[in-house]
Amino acid sequence: MECLFCKIANGEIPATIIREDERVVAFRDLSPQAPVHALVIPRRHITTLNDLGEDDAALLGHMVLTAQQIAEQEGIAESGFRVVMNCNREGGQTVFHIHLHLLGGRGMHWPPG
Repeated sequence: MECLFCKIANGEIPATIIREDERVVAFRDLSPQAPVHALVIPRRHITTLNDLGEDDAALLGHMVLTAQQIAEQEGIAESGFRVVMNCNREGGQTVFHIHLHLLGGRGMHWPPG
């Protein structure tokens, strides 16, 4: 498979791994948009949020809980953080393997741009 995130999850491409387990891998974004910018990806390839099924609810919950744990680890849980998932090109998705962005360490403004 030619998926960048699958290659990171499989250890074929190096990344700064923050946390990993049998279901997810979390690593630092190469182009951070905040002082803390991590990506949480499932090890299993899922192209977009539109490709999720009922059986994926626990995986999505695990991704969010992983982001929460990283926020605590990085010292941004109390001050606040943002969790974002993009779907398809107009939604801002650039890598077609679902992923959750954890952003923090600075004030987050609304609306995002």
